[in-house]
Amino acid sequence: MSDWLISIEGTASGQQLALALALMAALLHAVFGAIQKGRHDPWLTRGAVDFSYAALAAPIALFLVPWPEPHMWIIFAAVWAIHTVYKILQAMAYSRGAFTVVYPVVRGTGPLFAVIGAYLLFGETFNLVQWMGVAVLLSGIFGLAIYNLIFLDVARDTLPAALTLAVMTGLLVAAYTTFDAYGIRETADPFTFLAWFFLIDGLSMPVIAAIRWRRMEARPDLGPLMLRGAIGGIIAPLSFGAIMLATRLDSVGEAAVLRETSAVFAALIGWLFLGETVGPRRTALMALIAAGAVIVEVGG
Repeated sequence: MSDWLISIEGTASGQQLALALALMAALLHAVFGAIQKGRHDPWLTRGAVDFSYAALAAPIALFLVPWPEPHMWIIFAAVWAIHTVYKILQAMAYSRGAFTVVYPVVRGTGPLFAVIGAYLLFGETFNLVQWMGVAVLLSGIFGLAIYNLIFLDVARDTLPAALTLAVMTGLLVAAYTTFDAYGIRETADPFTFLAWFFLIDGLSMPVIAAIRWRRMEARPDLGPLMLRGAIGGIIAPLSFGAIMLATRLDSVGEAAVLRETSAVFAALIGWLFLGETVGPRRTALMALIAAGAVIVEVGG
């Protein structure tokens, strides 16, 4: 599998697979976001998810894939730090704001800075048509956030803090997208990077969640929480793994933009499963997001 993936890097087949992986990552990331925002405290959910995928990754990292090259340990340390800050900010944002307000702001801030980061780190450039697509996509994402902010019944007292944290989280999304792409390109076997990433990345949040759980007066039952964590522990590696592979196979910037169609999937999930309203205006805004992603892909 690794040899085949490496052989199609930069080819037409690699571009097609990268497109499919980025869209799969978008859908799964929206599902993952809804899981973290669901019935349990987002800190506890994230801890349960990270524990689950670290446990799944451990035997693969230790016994099934080649060990990382010596220079990769510094990269893994940086990746761990970026992702840990990202997850803390995300949990803080979800603790203070509605999913359909916070999520679009996070995802709208990320791709713009990811495109800039891809230019600075990899020398990637977008043409005028692709920048138009980015503008269309971002107008849909931020329009969706503004609409939700105005019309939905949300907690207004904590909203400024939630939106500030959402923007900061979006900046961390851009940081981890570009640096993860750098990391997965720096190792010979992409699955070595993925396995060790999920093992190392899953070490911090379970500790934070355990401390938070012990300090709660009304502690939730661990059974349903760990079940949610187990589900998320399968979805998260598929989502993050898919986007990382897409950035190795093709353009980092294009993959980052395509993943932000997750805002469309998130709105649909909010409507279908979280009881949140979706009307014609929000549908039109979601259409803008999809149209922007199509323009970026076709324009490239």
